[in-house]
Amino acid sequence: MGSKIPRAARLVAAVVAVGLAAACGGGASAPASTAASGDPAQPVSLTFWSWVPDIQKAVDAFNTAHPGIKVKLETITPGPDGGYAKMLAAVKAGNAPDVAQVGYDSLPSFLVNGALQDVTEYAKDDAAKFVDWQWQTGVFGAKVYAIPQASGPMGFYYRKDLFTKWGLEAPKTWDDFAAAAATIRKKDKSAYISTFAANQAPWMISLAQQAGQQWFGTEGDAWKVTIDNPDTRKMAAYWQKMLDDKLVKTEADMSNAWYKDLQTGSIVGWIGGSWGDAIIRGNAPGTSGKWAVAPMPQWAGAAQFTSASWGGGSASAILKGTKNPGAATEFAVWLNSAPESVNTLLSAGYGWPSVKDTSQITNLQKDDTVFPFYGGQNIWEVFKQADAAVATDWRWPPVSDALYSSLTDNAKAAVQGDGTLTDAFAKTQQAMVEQLKAKGLNVVTGG
Repeated sequence: MGSKIPRAARLVAAVVAVGLAAACGGGASAPASTAASGDPAQPVSLTFWSWVPDIQKAVDAFNTAHPGIKVKLETITPGPDGGYAKMLAAVKAGNAPDVAQVGYDSLPSFLVNGALQDVTEYAKDDAAKFVDWQWQTGVFGAKVYAIPQASGPMGFYYRKDLFTKWGLEAPKTWDDFAAAAATIRKKDKSAYISTFAANQAPWMISLAQQAGQQWFGTEGDAWKVTIDNPDTRKMAAYWQKMLDDKLVKTEADMSNAWYKDLQTGSIVGWIGGSWGDAIIRGNAPGTSGKWAVAPMPQWAGAAQFTSASWGGGSASAILKGTKNPGAATEFAVWLNSAPESVNTLLSAGYGWPSVKDTSQITNLQKDDTVFPFYGGQNIWEVFKQADAAVATDWRWPPVSDALYSSLTDNAKAAVQGDGTLTDAFAKTQQAMVEQLKAKGLNVVTGG
């Protein structure tokens, strides 16, 4: 079969597979970079697309410190909600931004679609500034295409005041989580511990990632798809029982209804990424001081503490067609490594920093914006532990858009009674096999 694969498709498979292998194991260091600060008299103009709240403050700080480069921020919808489609269309039309926020999970897809600019020559010495596994998410075949921004380690946000009122503590295990959910339903018929967010493929994937076995890998010259595996089936069966017992609400998170439920106490918990603190703060301001964060519940009998990262995290990708790749790279590196920028972005809710040296990230220790909302708790200590427990060898396929679409469609159907969540993941595996084969790639399966 391999001999029948078009040469272009084989090259795509090789580049992505090699790049992902580098991302998982350390890979080759990126060659070095040159400065591109520009001329203050004729500053270089860059356009940057992002959805991070208040990121304008960091952009303004960059512009002040770099008079030879002027960056214009354009706010877009989060990638899976339409931002990525807009980016890819802009690249195709020849009017793409110079730099764009792209999730680690979607970088392989962007590469396959020819939407990333090779900026290896401009990335001199920058690899040392960033956490190795996050840096490698933007490296394919030893070439640099993106600068890491932040990961999204998971935690459990919960209404501590209500948990205390009901005699509950933050659940340490998933069994504890189910027991707490049952108690909450008895104490208040209008309240739920959480929602099952069938609209959020990255969220469901993070649950599977924490459960254990990964979904994608390579075997020889083929992609190996193992979505329908024992660990994922265990996780799916758990949530199916939660749904059957009506212990969680079936509501889309980050929707108007969900925000209202956060405000009223109808939803008293959320398993979310580290950037989620800003989501809650921004949409339920009247609950300030009532929330806390605990580690993600653990599976009983687990040998060690495990966590996951929502969609892996996000990068500042340099898009194909930029006329100023050097300046674009300089901006992306500064944005995600300069202490004044990282401190601003941390409080804005961009995730867990990708920068390796956090000694100058003072907001990790004292944050007058974040900590008061969580009753004075230093929530970053929870996410520091979670980030260290993320499986950094998790791989993303070059069809993440199709993965997300298939998984949400199948999960929504299951929630509505058409099959089970276990069925949903099995159907998603079959869909991914078909998607990869449609790209001319060899595929093997497992479980």
